[in-house]
Amino acid sequence: MTVEVAIPRPAAALHRFALPTLFASFGAVIASWASRIPALRQAAQLDHASLSLVLLCGGLGALLSWPVTREMGKRLSGRSRVLYAGCAVLAALLAIGMAGSMPALMAAVLLFGVTASCFDVAINTVATECEIAGQQSLMSRLHAFFCAGSLAGAMLGSAVASLAIPPASHFALVALALAPVLWMAIQALQDEAAEPAAKKFCLPKGPMVMLGALGFLAAVIEGCVAEWSGVFLRDHFHATEAMAPLALAAFTVMMLLARLCGDRLKCKYGARLLLAGGAALAAAGLFFAAFAPGPLLALAGFALAGLGLAVVFPFVFSAAGRDGPAALAAVATVAYSGSLAGPPVIGALAHHFGMQVALGFIAVLCICIALVSSRASMLH
Repeated sequence: MTVEVAIPRPAAALHRFALPTLFASFGAVIASWASRIPALRQAAQLDHASLSLVLLCGGLGALLSWPVTREMGKRLSGRSRVLYAGCAVLAALLAIGMAGSMPALMAAVLLFGVTASCFDVAINTVATECEIAGQQSLMSRLHAFFCAGSLAGAMLGSAVASLAIPPASHFALVALALAPVLWMAIQALQDEAAEPAAKKFCLPKGPMVMLGALGFLAAVIEGCVAEWSGVFLRDHFHATEAMAPLALAAFTVMMLLARLCGDRLKCKYGARLLLAGGAALAAAGLFFAAFAPGPLLALAGFALAGLGLAVVFPFVFSAAGRDGPAALAAVATVAYSGSLAGPPVIGALAHHFGMQVALGFIAVLCICIALVSSRASMLH
């Protein structure tokens, strides 16, 4: 039985702003958390290995979210799933800010992984259905709004860090600001754009395996850049706490610009060529960041990586969504398990060999994306 929360009917003019607002808000939440990882690490006095365990909890939460997502798909309409998951992810962000010890931080990050994954799947399912119904490419532009929100969140994180505002107060401010924004955006979702997701869950099969592999690699790389780039600047260049989030900001702003024109370029050159060429560029950028002589040049390397990786997730989700919500959920499952694998691997490499080697490993993963995307038949 599908349950519908009593949400007022939207004005038609508001509908076209609903999904962009939801994607942007989600980006702001993710970047707010990622931008304060150095401060949270310092407050809890964690080394690289301990921090990797905390970040591992976020990836584990993403995996644990799939039974939750499945049950929400059975019991709730699309709009209700977005509403409940949105409220839950803001609550989890507050819990991270209030965590006063490593065990509490691990539990809060685990909860954040569950709720963020549920919200991500909910809005991407709605977006894919809109794309199919309108027979046009929308996903890259919508993910550009995610980048815009991420950029705003990263810049805000840099600003509040420079003012020595603790993460708890920062996250409370973000939650209070975004709660009414999310509510109004969910009000504006049209019912026909939010059908319940597939009730059956399975792993990718056939050509979908390559899409899952691309999503997995992209999740590892994007998650590592978001969660470790600031740590790299702090440890390798002794950058200030205010400067550390700028690595994520540089990565995100170039990703934003690329995604704004991604749909247009896809129609002209095809998804396969864009993914392969972009991944090669990202590899070069990460190698450059790892061995740059100064922090400003390292920021340029992260910017190139954002430019090259911009269209991976939008094109992978778009291709999977053409096979229906079940295929999208299956590919997303494999993709977001990358956030589980990434933190402990990068943490171990950083702990034993240093952050430069860890970033070099991420660059090698970009080369793997280039190779896999050149053989993915579902991309066109």
